[in-house]
Formats: sequence, structure tokens, C-alpha cells
Amino acid sequence: MTQFSDFALAEPIKKRVAESGYTTPSPIQQQAIPPALEGKDILGIAQTGTGKTAAFSLPAIHHLLNNKRRAGRNECRMLVLAPTRELARQIADSMTSYSKGLGLYVTSAFGGVPINRQKRILARGVDVLVATPGRLLDLIDQRFLTLEKVEILVLDEADQMLDLGFIVPLKKIVPMLPRKRQSLFFSATMPKTISQLADQFLTNPVQVSVAPQSTTAERVNQKVTYINQDDKQRLLKDFINKENPDHMLVFTQTKHGADKVVKNLMAVGIHSAAIHGNKSQPQRERALGDFKKGKINILVATDIAARGIDVDGITHVINFDMPNVSEQYVHRIGRTARAGASGISYSLVAPDERQFLRDVVKLTGVKPEVIALPEGYDEPPREEVAPRIYGQKPKRYGAKPARGGPPKNKHSSRKGRPGGNKGGPKHWNNGTKSFKRRQARKAPV
Repeated sequence: MTQFSDFALAEPIKKRVAESGYTTPSPIQQQAIPPALEGKDILGIAQTGTGKTAAFSLPAIHHLLNNKRRAGRNECRMLVLAPTRELARQIADSMTSYSKGLGLYVTSAFGGVPINRQKRILARGVDVLVATPGRLLDLIDQRFLTLEKVEILVLDEADQMLDLGFIVPLKKIVPMLPRKRQSLFFSATMPKTISQLADQFLTNPVQVSVAPQSTTAERVNQKVTYINQDDKQRLLKDFINKENPDHMLVFTQTKHGADKVVKNLMAVGIHSAAIHGNKSQPQRERALGDFKKGKINILVATDIAARGIDVDGITHVINFDMPNVSEQYVHRIGRTARAGASGISYSLVAPDERQFLRDVVKLTGVKPEVIALPEGYDEPPREEVAPRIYGQKPKRYGAKPARGGPPKNKHSSRKGRPGGNKGGPKHWNNGTKSFKRRQARKAPV
């Protein structure tokens, strides 16, 4: 079996890896590191928790050490793009650890924190910059960063970039880089758009792939309960009290839903915290830190915020809301099946989420065990319900249209306001030029 010592890495890097306690590379590392050391472009398909950060970090650090060029003002030699703040920080921390004592400067740049400190750091020039696309473009637009001398580009979680709408920013960023560079793209899935992007930005890439999605699903003890939406919160509380989990990750589809779950859990004395896009960076870091340290056992998250959560020992994953994209289900439950471990996933499926569950079974080939509702709960209706569209109320198949004609103008009864009765109070327009002219005409001569 291949060992890290077998790779043609610089000796200081091998020493750092050994000090970190790693001896045997993961499958993605075994496939990606040798061609990356040769300077080839890489197109990798690998899920979170497979070791892909080290797969691109170690050969990149080797390259930066061998090419001793110093980064100029407002320059970076290696650019890593990540979809979320948490993932960007995690990658930066890992690369800092791998390059400790080797004279390389690693930093990160993302939103949610003041930009001025990031500007001061970049002014000196850095070896490795890990950034989210939005903050990166801000720094470029303000002329605090140039990409003209980038030697290595890494795009991590490319499919998540697509989901978050970062394809347009990526198409702005990549042309700013030199043509002569090494590029490494990693994605958990390979949709057509990502494949086209790879064709556009990679040159004769070596393709590596590990851990088919069904493999992760098979390692997780999947359970499901059919339940009315209004009863989910009570069942979640009962489940937590029964299982007493060490580390539980609860997924909701919306930020408001995550906050509501936490509020209801805290109301019954169950300590928990939410992590999502509306939380400030300090709030997200505090919640994640408390979860890692065991100060709280329950972390409630949206799919986007969960990217980059690197916590070992997650025992349970709860799908409070079923994802409407099947691949996202695999990402979720994979949080409790890392590094070959097993875990438990429990999905609470409302009538309007049954189609999502069928899509998941079709993708994974695994049918979850159905757990009956405990006594005291109303059985959900058996009739088919249209799949939920988040932000809208669910509709039943075959439902009759609402009585009455087309809806009235929503502003028609707002007298005295824009769009309403113009006979209302005039103070709404008392700052306009026309109002002042009318008042001037009324003034006595």
C-alpha cells in the first residue's frame, strides 16, 4: 500500500505530514498527488471528508517551495476558490498547518468580516490566498489584488459554486489569471455545467474519481418517519431526549426554519445553535466552535452553511426538511459517515416531501427503514400531495381553483400611499418639485 513517504514530496513536507499523524494516503490522495506533482491539471470527483484538501495542498506547497519566487505587492502565487466562508477558513487552516515552518504565507478572504485587514495583508503579497468569489472580486475591483502572477488555481466544491450562482463570477475571475498555470478542479458531482467549465479552463486534465455516492449512503443507517409538518418539532425533541446524541447535525431548507428549530429546542432546555447565511461571521464561528468542543450537542444548519463544517464524530444527521435535490441528501448524511465510519440518519418526511424521498431512493438504491410514529401523534394523510416549493404553501393534486375573480391590486386600498387613492394626505409628496410649485401658486400675493 502506498505511503506518504513514497510520494516525491519535499522532505520538509513529508515531515509535516508525519508530525500530523498521517501515514497512509486516502484514495483521492493516491490518485491526485502524483500527477499534480508533475504539474498536470486535475479534474477530481470526490465528496467532503475524502481528503481532497491534502490532495491539492501538498503538491501545491511542494511547487511553491521549489519555485522560490516571492509574491509582489497585492499578488498571490496560489489561488483557492471556495463557495462558503467556513470552507475557505478550513482550507486556509489546513494549508497553514501543512506549511508550518516552511516560510509560506497563507491567508483567507471572505465576506462577513471587515475588508480592511484583508487589504493590509494582501498589500504585502501572499503565497496562498483562499477566497470566496464575491470577496475576491471586491478586492480586485478596489485594486487591492491582482491575479496576473498566479501559478496554481484550485476550485473546490465546484458543484456547490454552481448551486450558489457563482458561475458568472468564476467566468470573470479565471480569464484574469495567466494562461500558463496549473489548475485543479474538485467537485462532489459532475453536472453538465461543471463539465463545460472544466473543458474551458483545464488543459488535458487527469481525471480522478472516488467514493461513488451510493457507497456513502450504504454506510449510513438510514431511517425515515412519515409525519405531519406541524408535528416535526415535537418528534425532534422526543428523538433527542431518547437518543441523547453526542454530536447531531440537523438540516433545514431555509434560514428561518433553522432559527425556528433552535428557538423551539432552547425553549424546552435543549442547547443548540443555528448556522446559516444570515448569521455574522463571529456568530457562525462561535456556534461551530461550541459544537466542536461539545458545549452544544445540536447544530442546526442549511445546506449552504454546512459546506466546510469539518467535525469528526458526528453521530446523527437529521433531515428536518427533506432536500429537493437528491444529491444534497447524500452530502448531508455523509457528514456522519466520514473516513469509513458509520452513522445514523433520520428523515422527517411530510406529505409534500414524499416525492423528494422517492428521488433519493432512486439515486442511492437504498430504501430507508420506516419508523412508525409514536403514540400520541396524528397519522399524516395518505393521499398524494404536490412536492413542496419552498416559499409557497403546498397544494394538493386536483385542488379546485380559488373562488372569485383575479386578485385586486394590492395597493388599491392603501389610501394616501403611492399606488393608492390620490386624495389621501399630501405629506407623501411634500418634498417633490411639483408639490412645491402648487404650494407657491396658492400662496397669497
